[in-house]
Amino acid sequence: MSSFFTIPASQKKRKRTETIGPPKKRIASSNPTRESKPPRKPQRDDSISGSDDDSDPDPRNGIEDEELESSSGEEGGGDEEATAAERRLRLAERYLENIRTEVDEVGFDAEEIDRDLIAERLKEDALESKGRMYRNLAAELSFGEAQHSWFQTNSESYTSVATCAPFVYTVSKDLCLIKWRVQELPRDQWLPKGRRKQKKKRPPPKRKPEQVAFVRGDKKQVKDNAYKGHVDSILTVAASQDGKFVVTGGKDRRIVVWDANTLKCLRVFSQHRDTVTSLAFRRGTNQLFSSSKDRTIKVWSLDELAYVETLFGHQDEVVDIAALAQERCISVGARDRTARLWKVVEESQLVFRGSGGEKKSKSGSGAPKVLEGSMDRVAMIDEEMFVTGGDNGCISLWVIHKKKPVFTLPLAHGIDPPLKPDEASAEMDPEKRIVPAPQPRWITALATIPYSDVILSGSWDGQVRAYRVSDDKKKIETMGVLGFSSSKQVNGVHMDGNVQSHDETQSGVKGVVNDISVFERGDRGKDGACVVVAVGKEHRMGRWKKFQGKNGAIVFEVPKIEKAKVNGVVEASERVEMNGFV
Repeated sequence: MSSFFTIPASQKKRKRTETIGPPKKRIASSNPTRESKPPRKPQRDDSISGSDDDSDPDPRNGIEDEELESSSGEEGGGDEEATAAERRLRLAERYLENIRTEVDEVGFDAEEIDRDLIAERLKEDALESKGRMYRNLAAELSFGEAQHSWFQTNSESYTSVATCAPFVYTVSKDLCLIKWRVQELPRDQWLPKGRRKQKKKRPPPKRKPEQVAFVRGDKKQVKDNAYKGHVDSILTVAASQDGKFVVTGGKDRRIVVWDANTLKCLRVFSQHRDTVTSLAFRRGTNQLFSSSKDRTIKVWSLDELAYVETLFGHQDEVVDIAALAQERCISVGARDRTARLWKVVEESQLVFRGSGGEKKSKSGSGAPKVLEGSMDRVAMIDEEMFVTGGDNGCISLWVIHKKKPVFTLPLAHGIDPPLKPDEASAEMDPEKRIVPAPQPRWITALATIPYSDVILSGSWDGQVRAYRVSDDKKKIETMGVLGFSSSKQVNGVHMDGNVQSHDETQSGVKGVVNDISVFERGDRGKDGACVVVAVGKEHRMGRWKKFQGKNGAIVFEVPKIEKAKVNGVVEASERVEMNGFV
């Protein structure tokens, strides 16, 4: 019996039907329509390019196996390279189309889109991906013309504020978390260029935010570890950029994660061993950084509602923290006089130290000596620049490539008036020499508009001050006070001076500014900015002093300066678009 192994090798080969004659040529299909179509590219190219069209017939029909084997050997890598190039071209065209769509939504026609506009937008996107400062917004915002409105409830000092447009979240020392809705600017108030404006202007919206949701903790549940909420004063709040989570922390050593829509508690973390002082989200993600008086920084992932790791290094309590898009954060350590940049991926840190000494004033200047105090506040400008402030009243500009500040603005909010002799001593007739020198006002709040040159600061002098980073990125320049024009004077003295009395509360802030949060109106600030300020009679970290004022929050609507073309010259117009009306 014969088997496969006993058959001669010559009989194992497949015999062709045609053994005589020249090699077969490609046989055309009998279908005339298919004859006119060019052969399609291999299926692997279609999957790379993202084509989902499977309705076309297989172009390999009518081709025998031998021809397919020979044709596959003849095709080289040129088609694959061409396909990759075509794919990149399609992605670029799709990206430009998205930019055109965004610009069209503003009100321009496609014909009005200039190549310079698209090139500028591409440049901004590239700089933003690199984490560089690329916008000069300070010169385009009219800080002096900002209008403000108070909003509050019957509560104690507001300690922190967070924004996720159009919502604002405030926390206070009486364990309250409140969600507010800021009124949006009216649409179609100013029509695009070339169209007529509306004859009847729409009225401006309500300036006072409306309360949306409210939740309060319970101090009686301090011994109940299963209680989902706070049992002591809330000191900080942060909101995720996607609007899903709101996180709070306080003296009870708890970090509570809330659903941003309903303010329902999702998770309570209690890994910190002391007061939670600050929270910061990594921009564009749900990764959270927290700082505490236990001298540590912890990293959390809210997508999984889980703890990630702990960062050690500070020698004193960590009182503030800030973060942007990269997986890193910057913290300040109060009396250890250091700011630390934490590189989470590299598991390393950079230490930036203050001078720690006493700076002597110039002879004959009459200015008080500036002592290097604690670093209490920090805010990031971009991935390579940040600013710090402390109890010596100075604002310092830092770059990550240098260990010392590149610029320091002394007495940013001036100094308090000197004490009277009878206030400084209990004696009946005290001597003047026992009266201490006037003390600077602390920097109690710092905020920036990310990747721009705008810096905001607060203290207890009744003012929220605005600054800009110079073009050479080596100085901080004063831009004015929110809600107070630089032309206004008090008792014949400009408000831009360093030394003011405590009752010069002309910008509407009555109390100590505990926190500042800002978001841009419109696409990349084309309609101005909205600044929300948390104010209280007491400092957020203690009750050692009672300030004159009231507890609540303030919304500042900072308009953008309208540029008009007069006689072919672009000049800043005195007319300012603010809240939808002039």
